[in-house]
Amino acid sequence: MIEALLNYEFLQNAFLTGILIGIVAPLIGAFIVVRRLSLIADALSHVTLSGIAASLFLSKNVSALGGLNPLYLGMAFSVTGSLFIERLRSLYKHYQELAIPIILSGGIGIGVIFISLADGFNTDLFSYLFGSVSAVSRTDLYLIAAVAVIVIAIIIFLYKELFLLSFDEEYAKASGISAKMIHFIFMVMVALVIAASMRIVGILLVSSLMTLPVAASIRVARGFKQTIGFSLLFGELAVITGLISAYYLDLAPGGTIVLSAIVILLLTILYKKISSNTAVRKDGVNV
Repeated sequence: MIEALLNYEFLQNAFLTGILIGIVAPLIGAFIVVRRLSLIADALSHVTLSGIAASLFLSKNVSALGGLNPLYLGMAFSVTGSLFIERLRSLYKHYQELAIPIILSGGIGIGVIFISLADGFNTDLFSYLFGSVSAVSRTDLYLIAAVAVIVIAIIIFLYKELFLLSFDEEYAKASGISAKMIHFIFMVMVALVIAASMRIVGILLVSSLMTLPVAASIRVARGFKQTIGFSLLFGELAVITGLISAYYLDLAPGGTIVLSAIVILLLTILYKKISSNTAVRKDGVNV
Protein backbone atom coordinates (compact mmCIF):
# COMPACT_ATOMS: atom_id res chain seq x y z
CA MET A 1 0.00 0.00 0.00
CA ILE A 2 2.86 2.39 0.76
CA GLU A 3 4.21 1.88 -2.74
CA ALA A 4 0.77 2.59 -4.23
CA LEU A 5 0.48 5.68 -2.05
CA LEU A 6 3.76 7.01 -3.40
CA ASN A 7 2.87 6.30 -7.02
CA TYR A 8 -0.80 7.23 -7.34
CA GLU A 9 -1.92 10.83 -6.96
CA PHE A 10 -5.55 9.97 -6.17
CA LEU A 11 -4.45 7.92 -3.13
CA GLN A 12 -2.26 10.80 -1.95
CA ASN A 13 -5.20 13.16 -2.33
CA ALA A 14 -7.48 10.79 -0.43
CA PHE A 15 -5.12 10.28 2.52
CA LEU A 16 -4.18 13.95 2.85
CA THR A 17 -7.83 14.93 2.64
CA GLY A 18 -8.74 12.26 5.19
CA ILE A 19 -6.09 13.51 7.62
CA LEU A 20 -7.41 17.08 7.32
CA ILE A 21 -11.01 15.97 7.80
CA GLY A 22 -9.98 13.80 10.75
CA ILE A 23 -8.87 17.03 12.43
CA VAL A 24 -11.56 19.58 11.58
CA ALA A 25 -14.66 17.34 11.77
CA PRO A 26 -14.15 16.18 15.41
CA LEU A 27 -12.80 19.64 16.33
CA ILE A 28 -16.00 21.40 15.29
CA GLY A 29 -17.99 18.37 16.46
CA ALA A 30 -16.87 18.88 20.07
CA PHE A 31 -18.64 22.25 20.16
CA ILE A 32 -21.68 20.84 18.33
CA VAL A 33 -22.14 18.04 20.88
CA VAL A 34 -21.71 20.35 23.87
CA ARG A 35 -24.30 22.72 22.42
CA ARG A 36 -26.71 19.79 21.89
CA LEU A 37 -26.83 20.37 18.14
CA SER A 38 -25.70 16.91 17.06
CA LEU A 39 -28.44 16.59 14.43
CA ILE A 40 -27.45 19.82 12.72
CA ALA A 41 -24.83 17.92 10.73
CA ASP A 42 -27.53 15.65 9.30
CA ALA A 43 -29.66 18.64 8.32
CA LEU A 44 -26.82 20.48 6.59
CA SER A 45 -25.55 17.33 4.88
CA HIS A 46 -28.95 16.96 3.19
CA VAL A 47 -28.87 20.61 2.19
CA THR A 48 -25.41 20.02 0.76
CA LEU A 49 -26.84 17.08 -1.19
CA SER A 50 -29.28 19.53 -2.78
CA GLY A 51 -26.38 21.76 -3.82
CA ILE A 52 -24.47 18.82 -5.28
CA ALA A 53 -27.54 17.62 -7.19
CA ALA A 54 -28.19 21.16 -8.44
CA SER A 55 -24.58 21.51 -9.58
CA LEU A 56 -24.67 18.20 -11.45
CA PHE A 57 -27.97 19.19 -13.08
CA LEU A 58 -26.61 22.58 -14.17
CA SER A 59 -23.35 21.13 -15.47
CA LYS A 60 -25.34 18.64 -17.50
CA ASN A 61 -27.77 21.16 -19.01
CA VAL A 62 -25.77 24.41 -19.16
CA SER A 63 -22.68 24.13 -21.32
CA ALA A 64 -21.00 27.15 -19.69
CA LEU A 65 -21.14 25.38 -16.32
CA GLY A 66 -19.87 22.03 -17.60
CA GLY A 67 -16.62 22.22 -15.62
CA LEU A 68 -18.17 23.48 -12.38
CA ASN A 69 -16.87 21.70 -9.29
CA PRO A 70 -19.96 20.44 -7.37
CA LEU A 71 -18.21 21.26 -4.09
CA TYR A 72 -18.63 24.99 -4.71
CA LEU A 73 -22.42 24.92 -5.01
CA GLY A 74 -22.60 22.30 -2.25
CA MET A 75 -20.76 24.66 0.11
CA ALA A 76 -22.97 27.58 -0.97
CA PHE A 77 -26.13 25.58 -0.20
CA SER A 78 -24.69 24.36 3.11
CA VAL A 79 -23.76 27.87 4.27
CA THR A 80 -27.19 29.16 3.21
CA GLY A 81 -28.86 26.33 5.11
CA SER A 82 -26.82 27.13 8.24
CA LEU A 83 -27.94 30.76 8.08
CA PHE A 84 -31.57 29.69 7.78
CA ILE A 85 -31.17 27.39 10.80
CA GLU A 86 -29.77 30.25 12.87
CA ARG A 87 -32.61 32.51 11.72
CA LEU A 88 -35.27 29.93 12.58
CA ARG A 89 -33.67 29.32 15.97
CA SER A 90 -34.13 33.01 16.73
CA LEU A 91 -37.78 32.91 15.56
CA TYR A 92 -38.66 29.82 17.61
CA LYS A 93 -36.91 30.82 20.81
CA HIS A 94 -38.73 28.26 22.95
CA TYR A 95 -38.63 25.52 20.30
CA GLN A 96 -35.21 26.04 18.76
CA GLU A 97 -34.81 22.36 17.88
CA LEU A 98 -37.57 22.81 15.27
CA ALA A 99 -35.11 24.65 13.01
CA ILE A 100 -33.15 21.46 12.30
CA PRO A 101 -36.00 19.23 11.00
CA ILE A 102 -37.40 22.15 8.99
CA ILE A 103 -34.11 22.67 7.14
CA LEU A 104 -33.50 18.91 6.87
CA SER A 105 -36.92 18.43 5.24
CA GLY A 106 -36.33 21.32 2.88
CA GLY A 107 -32.91 19.96 1.93
CA ILE A 108 -34.33 16.53 1.15
CA GLY A 109 -37.17 18.02 -0.89
CA ILE A 110 -34.94 20.24 -3.00
CA GLY A 111 -32.44 17.43 -3.46
CA VAL A 112 -35.12 15.00 -4.69
CA ILE A 113 -36.35 17.60 -7.19
CA PHE A 114 -32.89 18.19 -8.67
CA ILE A 115 -32.15 14.45 -8.73
CA SER A 116 -35.36 13.83 -10.68
CA LEU A 117 -34.55 16.71 -13.05
CA ALA A 118 -31.14 15.14 -13.64
CA ASP A 119 -32.84 11.84 -14.57
CA GLY A 120 -32.07 10.07 -11.32
CA PHE A 121 -28.86 9.01 -9.58
CA ASN A 122 -25.59 8.72 -11.45
CA THR A 123 -22.06 7.67 -10.59
CA ASP A 124 -20.98 11.19 -9.57
CA LEU A 125 -23.87 11.61 -7.16
CA PHE A 126 -23.28 8.18 -5.61
CA SER A 127 -19.65 9.13 -4.93
CA TYR A 128 -20.85 12.16 -2.94
CA LEU A 129 -23.47 10.14 -1.08
CA PHE A 130 -21.14 7.43 0.21
CA GLY A 131 -17.64 8.85 -0.35
CA SER A 132 -15.08 7.81 -2.92
CA VAL A 133 -11.29 7.65 -2.70
CA SER A 134 -10.77 7.86 -6.47
CA ALA A 135 -13.04 10.91 -6.78
CA VAL A 136 -10.84 13.20 -4.66
CA SER A 137 -8.97 15.54 -7.00
CA ARG A 138 -6.04 17.83 -6.28
CA THR A 139 -8.44 20.79 -6.52
CA ASP A 140 -10.65 19.18 -3.85
CA LEU A 141 -7.58 18.73 -1.65
CA TYR A 142 -6.60 22.39 -1.95
CA LEU A 143 -10.17 23.51 -1.22
CA ILE A 144 -10.48 21.26 1.84
CA ALA A 145 -7.03 22.38 3.07
CA ALA A 146 -8.16 26.01 2.83
CA VAL A 147 -11.33 25.23 4.79
CA ALA A 148 -9.29 23.36 7.44
CA VAL A 149 -6.87 26.28 7.89
CA ILE A 150 -9.73 28.78 8.19
CA VAL A 151 -11.68 26.66 10.70
CA ILE A 152 -8.64 25.92 12.90
CA ALA A 153 -7.58 29.59 12.88
CA ILE A 154 -11.07 30.80 13.85
CA ILE A 155 -11.42 28.25 16.66
CA ILE A 156 -8.02 29.22 18.08
CA PHE A 157 -8.86 32.93 17.84
CA LEU A 158 -12.42 32.64 19.20
CA TYR A 159 -11.93 29.68 21.56
CA LYS A 160 -12.91 31.60 24.71
CA GLU A 161 -16.07 33.01 23.13
CA LEU A 162 -17.11 29.65 21.66
CA PHE A 163 -16.43 27.92 24.98
CA LEU A 164 -18.56 30.37 26.98
CA LEU A 165 -21.42 30.30 24.48
CA SER A 166 -21.38 26.51 24.46
CA PHE A 167 -21.63 26.10 28.24
CA ASP A 168 -23.35 29.29 29.49
CA GLU A 169 -24.87 31.51 26.83
CA GLU A 170 -26.47 33.93 29.32
CA TYR A 171 -23.16 34.55 31.10
CA ALA A 172 -21.43 34.99 27.74
CA LYS A 173 -23.94 37.66 26.71
CA ALA A 174 -23.58 39.38 30.08
CA SER A 175 -19.80 39.41 29.54
CA GLY A 176 -20.25 41.51 26.42
CA ILE A 177 -19.71 38.77 23.84
CA SER A 178 -21.53 39.35 20.56
CA ALA A 179 -23.53 36.12 20.65
CA LYS A 180 -25.25 36.60 17.29
CA MET A 181 -21.98 37.19 15.45
CA ILE A 182 -20.25 34.21 17.10
CA HIS A 183 -23.26 32.00 16.34
CA PHE A 184 -23.17 33.15 12.73
CA ILE A 185 -19.45 32.38 12.39
CA PHE A 186 -19.89 29.00 14.09
CA MET A 187 -22.75 27.96 11.82
CA VAL A 188 -20.78 28.93 8.70
CA MET A 189 -17.82 26.85 9.96
CA VAL A 190 -20.07 23.84 10.53
CA ALA A 191 -21.47 24.17 7.02
CA LEU A 192 -18.02 24.40 5.44
CA VAL A 193 -16.69 21.38 7.36
CA ILE A 194 -19.69 19.27 6.37
CA ALA A 195 -19.35 20.21 2.71
CA ALA A 196 -15.61 19.53 2.80
CA SER A 197 -15.94 16.16 4.57
CA MET A 198 -18.44 14.61 2.20
CA ARG A 199 -15.85 13.82 -0.49
CA ILE A 200 -14.25 11.14 1.71
CA VAL A 201 -16.98 10.12 4.16
CA GLY A 202 -20.04 10.81 2.03
CA ILE A 203 -23.01 13.09 2.61
CA LEU A 204 -25.07 10.42 4.40
CA LEU A 205 -22.28 9.57 6.87
CA VAL A 206 -20.55 12.91 7.46
CA SER A 207 -22.37 13.60 10.74
CA SER A 208 -20.91 10.37 12.16
CA LEU A 209 -17.35 11.66 11.90
CA MET A 210 -18.36 14.84 13.71
CA THR A 211 -20.07 13.08 16.63
CA LEU A 212 -18.70 9.54 17.13
CA PRO A 213 -15.09 10.58 18.01
CA VAL A 214 -16.52 13.16 20.42
CA ALA A 215 -18.84 10.58 21.98
CA ALA A 216 -15.83 8.30 22.50
CA SER A 217 -13.68 11.06 23.97
CA ILE A 218 -16.38 12.07 26.47
CA ARG A 219 -16.06 8.62 28.04
CA VAL A 220 -12.37 9.07 28.87
CA ALA A 221 -11.72 12.84 29.00
CA ARG A 222 -11.62 14.89 32.20
CA GLY A 223 -12.29 18.32 30.76
CA PHE A 224 -13.29 20.10 27.58
CA LYS A 225 -9.75 20.54 26.29
CA GLN A 226 -9.08 16.85 26.87
CA THR A 227 -12.33 16.09 25.06
CA ILE A 228 -11.09 18.03 22.04
CA GLY A 229 -7.69 16.32 22.20
CA PHE A 230 -9.12 12.81 22.38
CA SER A 231 -11.66 13.67 19.68
CA LEU A 232 -8.86 14.62 17.29
CA LEU A 233 -6.94 11.44 18.17
CA PHE A 234 -9.97 9.18 17.70
CA GLY A 235 -10.99 11.00 14.53
CA GLU A 236 -7.59 10.47 12.95
CA LEU A 237 -7.51 6.82 14.03
CA ALA A 238 -10.95 6.26 12.49
CA VAL A 239 -10.02 7.95 9.21
CA ILE A 240 -6.64 6.22 8.77
CA THR A 241 -7.96 2.80 9.82
CA GLY A 242 -11.01 3.25 7.59
CA LEU A 243 -9.00 4.29 4.53
CA ILE A 244 -6.55 1.40 4.94
CA SER A 245 -9.44 -1.05 5.36
CA ALA A 246 -11.20 0.39 2.32
CA TYR A 247 -8.04 -0.01 0.23
CA TYR A 248 -7.41 -3.66 1.11
CA LEU A 249 -11.05 -4.76 1.20
CA ASP A 250 -12.14 -2.71 -1.82
CA LEU A 251 -14.99 -1.05 0.08
CA ALA A 252 -16.46 2.45 0.23
CA PRO A 253 -14.26 4.56 2.54
CA GLY A 254 -17.22 6.27 4.20
CA GLY A 255 -18.54 3.00 5.62
CA THR A 256 -15.17 1.73 6.84
CA ILE A 257 -14.35 5.08 8.49
CA VAL A 258 -17.67 5.17 10.34
CA LEU A 259 -17.34 1.52 11.44
CA SER A 260 -13.82 2.26 12.70
CA ALA A 261 -15.23 5.19 14.71
CA ILE A 262 -17.92 2.92 16.17
CA VAL A 263 -15.31 0.33 17.19
CA ILE A 264 -13.31 3.07 18.92
CA LEU A 265 -16.48 4.23 20.72
CA LEU A 266 -17.24 0.69 21.91
CA LEU A 267 -13.67 0.26 23.14
CA THR A 268 -13.84 3.50 25.17
CA ILE A 269 -17.17 2.42 26.68
CA LEU A 270 -15.64 -0.95 27.61
CA TYR A 271 -12.55 0.75 29.03
CA LYS A 272 -14.66 3.08 31.15
CA LYS A 273 -16.74 0.19 32.46
CA ILE A 274 -13.67 -1.86 33.37
CA SER A 275 -11.93 1.09 35.04
CA SER A 276 -15.11 1.93 37.01
CA ASN A 277 -15.45 -1.66 38.23
CA THR A 278 -11.77 -1.68 39.21
CA ALA A 279 -12.20 1.55 41.15
CA VAL A 280 -15.25 0.13 42.97
CA ARG A 281 -13.29 -2.97 43.99
CA LYS A 282 -10.39 -0.88 45.30
CA ASP A 283 -12.78 1.27 47.33
CA GLY A 284 -14.33 -1.90 48.76
CA VAL A 285 -10.91 -3.22 49.77
CA ASN A 286 -9.94 0.11 51.35
CA VAL A 287 -13.13 0.18 53.35
